[in-house]
Amino acid sequence: MESPIIPLDDKIVILPQEEGEQTYGNIIVPDTGNEKPQMGKVLAVGPGRISTDGTLIPNRLEVGVTVMVPKFGAQVVVIENETYIIAGESDVLGIIKQKEDNE
Repeated sequence: MESPIIPLDDKIVILPQEEGEQTYGNIIVPDTGNEKPQMGKVLAVGPGRISTDGTLIPNRLEVGVTVMVPKFGAQVVVIENETYIIAGESDVLGIIKQKEDNE
């Protein structure tokens, strides 16, 4: 999916993943007000930020990785009935590693 938003500076555009109920065996654990971070796939990455001496510091994140951002630390926007998260690279809590097929 291509991002309809072109991020500036160190901003990134994230397509959030759907949150669902967790199950442990036959027990369903509902999401009851826990402030969990949001996870999603990076759709677009800005060029980076400008340092105090005027040099460009490029973003370390790449399109396609799955990241976590704080629930209330990023801007949520809706464009054409699709929800996107816009956050700064420094707002990202971490990158979610993908499991390899041979594990």
